[in-house]
Amino acid sequence: MANFFKENGKGLALCLAIAIPAWFLGKCFPLIGGPVIAILFGMLITIPIRDKTSLAPGIKFTSKKILQWAVILLGFGMDLGLVLQTGKQSLPIIVCTIAASLVIAFVLHKALHIPSKISTLVGVGSSICGGSAVAATAPVIDADDEEVAQAISVIFFFNVLAAIIFPALGSAIGFDTTSGEAFGIFAGTAVNDTSSVTAAASTWDSMWNLGSQTLDKAVTVKLTRTLAIIPIVLVLALLRTRSGEGNNGQKVSLRQVFPFFILYFIAASLITTIAVSLGADIAVFSPIKTLSKFFIVLAMAAIGLNTDIVKLVKTGGTPLIMGACCWVGITAVSLIMQHAMGIW
Repeated sequence: MANFFKENGKGLALCLAIAIPAWFLGKCFPLIGGPVIAILFGMLITIPIRDKTSLAPGIKFTSKKILQWAVILLGFGMDLGLVLQTGKQSLPIIVCTIAASLVIAFVLHKALHIPSKISTLVGVGSSICGGSAVAATAPVIDADDEEVAQAISVIFFFNVLAAIIFPALGSAIGFDTTSGEAFGIFAGTAVNDTSSVTAAASTWDSMWNLGSQTLDKAVTVKLTRTLAIIPIVLVLALLRTRSGEGNNGQKVSLRQVFPFFILYFIAASLITTIAVSLGADIAVFSPIKTLSKFFIVLAMAAIGLNTDIVKLVKTGGTPLIMGACCWVGITAVSLIMQHAMGIW
């Protein structure tokens, strides 16, 4: 333990120094969120630092291991039975929006020659659940911190647009204003990050005095989408194994890339499900879920510290186009599916 802190202590301390104020600022500005603020702080703070030799081990540990722990802890507080039961109605829409985003990302990856790891992160992050999906996917495809930062930045931009535009869009196209069901499903399937889902749904509730109807529906749909992390990450691990090449041209085995942390995520979800079925209040798991969110902020601080902001701006054009296309595609498919199913 002493050796661990000797090697990683300075980097960890710097990440914490960034993450703590970013966490509280994220509470004050939920539309932006703590993870994005932490990345930005990290990018700015790293500019004047000439030598990061003593900081590097702790920063790397935070951006890799703590990011995985964040995903594992995310499983607590997810009652799989309740999520699947209440998410049944939205499941066809979720499957179609995820498929649309992944297909769009693949086509643009080929057409615009966007690097495969960035394409994967933007496609998966846009289609499933933003930062959490990126966090789960990055270690499996061995994405570096700059690629993660770029994907998070792209997803954040369209999250903000969705939170601002979607309530007005829902009103314009005639969503039912006496119930939060239609807009809740729309927000839960077409917006990826939890902070923006809740922002859009809460705005709709406020606009039409619906209490928390829309918010409850949207969050449940969003949790159902989160479960898609499991098959997506497992498929990516298998694909990387089949391609067979690591960063140094060495063969990659399934054991090397298998996302064992996803098994812990499933185990955490099962623990919650069993506890709730035995009469426990799901609110018991709220502190663990909060810790998961803080770990994501902490990891994003480390990713910001390892990111060259100038390079990020210079190479951000085509991923932004991909993010825009995925966002428009998901929105269109969600609306079409809801209309076909008679939800609005």
